[in-house]
Amino acid sequence: MNRRIVLLPGDGIGKEVMSSAKEVLSAIAEEFNHSFNFETHEIGGAAIDTYGTPLPETTVTACKQADAVLLGAVGGPKWDQNPSHLRPERGLLGIRKALDLYANLRPIKGFKNLLHASPLKEDVISGSDLLIVRELTGGLYFGTPSERRDNGETVVDTLAYTRHEIERIVDKAFQAAQGRRGRLASVDKANVLESSKLWREVVEEKKAQYPDVTVEHVLVDAAAMKLITNPTHFDVIVTENMFGDILSDEASVLTGSLGMLPSASLNESGVGLYEPVHGSAPDIAGKGIANPLAMILSAALMLRYSFNLSNEAKLIETAVQSVLDAGFHTADLQITNGRQVGTAEMTRLVVDFIRTQSASKCIASCYY
Repeated sequence: MNRRIVLLPGDGIGKEVMSSAKEVLSAIAEEFNHSFNFETHEIGGAAIDTYGTPLPETTVTACKQADAVLLGAVGGPKWDQNPSHLRPERGLLGIRKALDLYANLRPIKGFKNLLHASPLKEDVISGSDLLIVRELTGGLYFGTPSERRDNGETVVDTLAYTRHEIERIVDKAFQAAQGRRGRLASVDKANVLESSKLWREVVEEKKAQYPDVTVEHVLVDAAAMKLITNPTHFDVIVTENMFGDILSDEASVLTGSLGMLPSASLNESGVGLYEPVHGSAPDIAGKGIANPLAMILSAALMLRYSFNLSNEAKLIETAVQSVLDAGFHTADLQITNGRQVGTAEMTRLVVDFIRTQSASKCIASCYY
């Protein structure tokens, strides 16, 4: 397989963890006889410093021509005082819109020897394995431009969705549930919002096309509570943009570290942007101590969702699990009787595992 991958390291630790992901993907390419062609472009604060904009047109063009995009992280205090159109985060929102990345997939899975780091009791979090499917290009964040009226005393934000926007994200969630445990929780606020009433109507219409998936409707406040009190209840959660933003951030603390959480953002053609959930962590940038595992796991999601290389993706995930099981961890993680390592050594450990495993062994035993 020959694929073109655009790398957007961004800011802070983004450059370091991106280097790790590239190293892991290069090992996968060698082991499985693939050809991954990497092309690096700027986004966020780095792009502001070089091009005077958080999202240069050259970056947009390259991403549109790519088979997949990997993004490190954007932002940092250096640009906090910039006007809104020159904030690094504008680059991230812009590339999502430019590529029509309507579906955000965020898997949340507890690693056994990290459960003690969760703010929840281990018996509550143990066995949790869920996927949040968030609509990413509609709703409040992309409605009619917000405005202030009455000399700033009144503000207006617009929540708008079309039936097509709801249908495509609901289809994506049903398909994800088919590939997992066959359970879908649709989260809305249908007792209050007209947009949620349409959302629920679409889910009810769609479920006839997926008879192997069990569906439940959950109000967003109840879903937020259940994520904390009984996270193992959920398999796949699908919801609109703002609810998804809030719930996915809430769910991210279940595992005890943002450094373990990957994400995927997909468009209708299958091209995706893959990034870790964590931020740019400028306070540790350049120190060689950043946790690269979320970025590496994001690369695994890329192999699965954009390239349909499930065995290769499973091998990366198995490598990460194996390294953690052996007690190795970065500074943000705490493993009892473990050994703390830096970014480069953690990456080397993952690569070493990949190089010592055959694809045939992985098919039967890979962790996911």
